Amino acid sequence: MVLGLVIGLVIGSAGAGDSDSTSSTPTATVTATTTATETETEAAPPTKETPAPTPTPTKKAPGGEIPGDGTYIVGEDFKPGTYRTDGPKDSAIPDCYWARMSGTSGELDEIIANGNTAGPTTVTISASDEAFQTTGCKTWKRTG
Repeated sequence: MVLGLVIGLVIGSAGAGDSDSTSSTPTATVTATTTATETETEAAPPTKETPAPTPTPTKKAPGGEIPGDGTYIVGEDFKPGTYRTDGPKDSAIPDCYWARMSGTSGELDEIIANGNTAGPTTVTISASDEAFQTTGCKTWKRTG
């Protein structure tokens, strides 16, 4: 295709030096087509201009239990009180993370108390806490 374009330009320009020629010089038109594709990009880390995403409360906790990973709203998803877990739910992830929170914006200063544990743990969640977050833990059961 490129060879044909070059030959066409050479032939067309052969008569271009003849000023008495009334024929017009042929021109080549090339059209390029691109296709946009959607690509995944990694999200930029949160900054003051782009705050961390707000954790979405996961699901309602059944009576007396906080079933697993998620952020739960105190007084709405479960009742405040003392809860116990037997520790991490999977030996591949050796830690169980929990956090009592004063809000759900995802800001670090909203953490009232938190911990990583490799064994059984008991946490007392106050009525004044806004939320409770848990990751990698077995079911939390209410003890009091």
